[in-house]
Amino acid sequence: MKLSLGIPPGPQALALAQRAEQLGYDRVWLYDSAAIYEDVWIHLARIAEGTQRVGLGTAVLVPNLRHVMTTASAIATIDRLAPGRLCCAFGTGYTARMVLGQRPLSWKRTREYFEQLRALLRGDVVEIDGKPCQMIHRPELAKARPIEVPLLLSAFGPKGLAIAHEIADGWVGASAPPEAFDWAVHTVNGTVLAPGESPAAPRVIDAVGAWQAGMYHFMWEQNPDLLAGLPGGPAWLEQIASERPENERHLAVHSGHCTHPNDADRIGLAAFGDDIPWHGWVGEADAMVAHAKESEAAGTTEVLYTPAGDDLIGQAETFYGALSSLQTSN
Repeated sequence: MKLSLGIPPGPQALALAQRAEQLGYDRVWLYDSAAIYEDVWIHLARIAEGTQRVGLGTAVLVPNLRHVMTTASAIATIDRLAPGRLCCAFGTGYTARMVLGQRPLSWKRTREYFEQLRALLRGDVVEIDGKPCQMIHRPELAKARPIEVPLLLSAFGPKGLAIAHEIADGWVGASAPPEAFDWAVHTVNGTVLAPGESPAAPRVIDAVGAWQAGMYHFMWEQNPDLLAGLPGGPAWLEQIASERPENERHLAVHSGHCTHPNDADRIGLAAFGDDIPWHGWVGEADAMVAHAKESEAAGTTEVLYTPAGDDLIGQAETFYGALSSLQTSN
């Protein structure tokens, strides 16, 4: 399988991408959530010019954050700077919309955007907001159409999976693929433990706690009453309530989402003591290999490792060291 690395668009992005290329990662994928990260396209452009080989990806773009023509133009830009290295994954927008106080997009809206984008990249005339639109860039100002950049979907449930099979070049998800896809990207969080290191050590909580705490975030979004049955849930909810008025609490909930555990997250996770039920890959190198082989057997063709915390480069190095023997050639 292939090994890829997830990168938060921010101050460490270029250095992390350059180190990923040196190590041998196949691709770097950048996140898209404007309230949490810096701009994904600016950092992709910097990485495109600051690296030579490593593939580039978006995991995942959210349609409502920018006009479809803006996305088409951005794709054209990166594909000119780094020909053949870009792919773009899209989704309905969980955190990127939740942090704005909104629900995820419908599949109808997501599909419409996806199909409009693909048609624009072909050079077609596309009806957008009731008017014909087309990429009419002169040859001096952009790469000629068609622009052939693979487009993937992050999809779950029967409807989303059916749409992914029908219109996408591949699938991205936080698990091994539930169905067979030629290109299936399994996004993985976790950390490689040093021999004898405790899975509940402070370093581990700093490195993985932000991903684990997503269970509190998800339950709060679905039904805050569910938190009463989760260890640390009532204390987590009390801390969130103390930080923001009711109409702003989504901002406290998603602070540090998937990058750094916030104060409420640390309070919640502390309730587990030394027995945090990590849902990510947390273990020594041999355990990582076992996880990867299990995922590959389920149909994964690419593992996308998404480190968190402050030592992103260190975690990228240890993860690659643990799994590089399983990697197919570039």
